Amino acid sequence: METQELLRRYAAGERDFSNVSLIQGCLKSANLIGVNLMGAHLIGADLRGADLTDAHISQAKLNQVTLADARMIELCRLSAEMVGADLSGADLKGANLSGADLSYVKLGGANLSSTNLGETDLTGSDLRGADLSGANLKGAKLGEADLDGAHLSKADLSGANMDGANMRRTGLAGTKMPDGTVHD
Repeated sequence: METQELLRRYAAGERDFSNVSLIQGCLKSANLIGVNLMGAHLIGADLRGADLTDAHISQAKLNQVTLADARMIELCRLSAEMVGADLSGADLKGANLSGADLSYVKLGGANLSSTNLGETDLTGSDLRGADLSGANLKGAKLGEADLDGAHLSKADLSGANMDGANMRRTGLAGTKMPDGTVHD
């Protein structure tokens, strides 16, 4: 499917684009509220600034996708592939990303407050300056992640793997640490 066809059909009221293939498609600043992209192939697509509020991306292939400054509140996903994606500055507040593979993803400055990142692989990810306040990071893999300047107040890091993570200037007030203690 071509990008313009998807946008035309969306504007006409269609929301189900399950299994669509838009590899390296350009949906920059597109309004895709409530879109169903389950199983879609969007590898390398440009979704900078897109509004994906209430979008469903279960089993979607989003590797190397650019979602910088995208709005993704209440995003629903299960097992989406997002390895190497750019989500810098994206609004993912309250999204369910549990169990996702977000290894080596750029999330610098992203709003991940109250987001479910339980069991998520964030190995080597750039989370500099990200807002992770109140986020569920139980059992998350944060090895080698860069959390410099991130806000983790009241987040739950129980059982998280933090080996080699950069925690400089990280706000941890009220954060439940991997060993179960609560940071002052």
